[in-house]
Amino acid sequence: MTPERPPEDIREEFLRFLTVEKGLSANTRAAYGRDLEQFLLFCSRQKTSWDRARESDLAAFVRGENKAGLSPRSLARRISSLKTFYRFLLLDGRLEKNPAVHLSSPKAWQSLPKYLSEADVKTLLERPEAKDPRGLRDRAMLEVMYASGLRVSELISLRPSDVRLKDEFILCKGKGSKERIVPLGKSAIKAVARYLESARPRLAAGESEALFLSRRGKGFTRQGFWKMLKGHAKAAGLVAKVHPHVLRHSFATHLLEHGADLRSVQMMLGHSQITTTQIYTHVSRERLRRVYDKFHPRA
Repeated sequence: MTPERPPEDIREEFLRFLTVEKGLSANTRAAYGRDLEQFLLFCSRQKTSWDRARESDLAAFVRGENKAGLSPRSLARRISSLKTFYRFLLLDGRLEKNPAVHLSSPKAWQSLPKYLSEADVKTLLERPEAKDPRGLRDRAMLEVMYASGLRVSELISLRPSDVRLKDEFILCKGKGSKERIVPLGKSAIKAVARYLESARPRLAAGESEALFLSRRGKGFTRQGFWKMLKGHAKAAGLVAKVHPHVLRHSFATHLLEHGADLRSVQMMLGHSQITTTQIYTHVSRERLRRVYDKFHPRA
């Protein structure tokens, strides 16, 4: 085993590994980096280090994060970060034994994604007033999100050339810089066409390559999209249900409820593993159960 390296050094080496070897997106790398930073702080408080941590130390860290109120999704990512970190150390010859090999998330920690009803989606999409550039832009962004199931980072990274209106699809660059083609519905096509014709030229203040522009003429940020979404959701009376991923979750859930096959939904969402997509089948089954219990005479 190699001598202990300073925490900041090993963190930077791990992030380079995620970039070069794993090809992860900048957002995922940043999340893994934050997860590792929390673990390294935990090690410091426990007067141990990353190269001396045992399986019991990792389990204690996870239990502490759970008790602190970390969401199930964030907790699952913490565990994934730890497992990836220790695989990296093992592959690099820094450790002889992997203390994270048996670390797993109890099924009870899995949470079902929140989504909107079709009526609530319609209310939200119709909320922006398509009378000025910002209203046309907001309507187009929300329509594209629901029509395609893009992640927020994918939406704000779109360029005008990525939207093929005549062919009715979007060319999207997802996690790990993987490109995929996602169909686009007629309502979204109409909204984007109106935005490109009447709004984007008036918002453009420079040479920004982004499709969706802020009022300063620059590309949208994740925070900017969240602020915009939150404003329209509040005006529509949906504030308790809405978060940046809610239209993506609604996209997948509604497709499955209307009979789409799981593999097609997986491709459109850009999931590398179909097990990630399968969580939406649980949502659909729960809804079917509620409908059955409500309407069947002998439920």
